[in-house]
Amino acid sequence: MSKKRRTFTTDFKKQMVALYENGKSRQDIVREYELTASALDRWITQFQQTGSFKEKDDRRPEDQELIELRKRNKQIEMEVDILKQAALSMGRK
Repeated sequence: MSKKRRTFTTDFKKQMVALYENGKSRQDIVREYELTASALDRWITQFQQTGSFKEKDDRRPEDQELIELRKRNKQIEMEVDILKQAALSMGRK
């Protein structure tokens, strides 16, 4: 039987990082709060690098620009397709 995916608040994550930074061992935190070691490691890394737990805040400016350019490219491709269909239907009339 699979476990239900749990979600944690930002405050809870900050508390776990604070416990770690104040000297409590990773193993103790993981065991006591029934966390996965990988989740705790990710929270510690995210908080130390950006002070945030959101993926969006952890992106480099180049990665964010690439995402925005891909969105814009997809939008332009859709606009071109619409214009092509409009031109074809105008040609039939």
